Amino acid sequence: MALSAVTVEVVRLYQPISLHGTDGAGDEDGDEVMQAAVMSRPMALAGAIPEDLVKAVGDPCKIASNSPAYTIEEANLLLICKIGLSVEMLEDRLLVRLDISKLAMPEEVDLTARQVLTMSIKSIRRTLEAYFAHSDENLPWEVRITGTKESNASLKNLSAKYTVGE
Repeated sequence: MALSAVTVEVVRLYQPISLHGTDGAGDEDGDEVMQAAVMSRPMALAGAIPEDLVKAVGDPCKIASNSPAYTIEEANLLLICKIGLSVEMLEDRLLVRLDISKLAMPEEVDLTARQVLTMSIKSIRRTLEAYFAHSDENLPWEVRITGTKESNASLKNLSAKYTVGE
């Protein structure tokens, strides 16, 4: 009988969350308050760190409610806006790709694609920072915006390199 051990760790996961369907105000973009926010929630995570940790930023998120008037099935803006998230550990850094080839901005989400991508990158950064907060490890990581078209090519300038722990 083969046995395998799986480590499950409770982590703080940050996600870009839509607040549409609520009266809540979220993050600010300049002087404008958005109906969206980067929010944390606990998650029991198994898998490779940091790859599966970052992939979890794109997991579904249904906000619990005691109100029958709140019927939103999905709150994660990555899923709502059809932004793909892939993660790969390279020799010298963690590579995160945000694929916008299928990007769709629903009418009820009163945000721009740039705002959603910025919040998504912020979610990834906060997730990594929270996980490695008590570590001496400096993790270099890079985010690349892929799948752009001529009409949204300017979003590529959100691609950047970061280091967690510096």
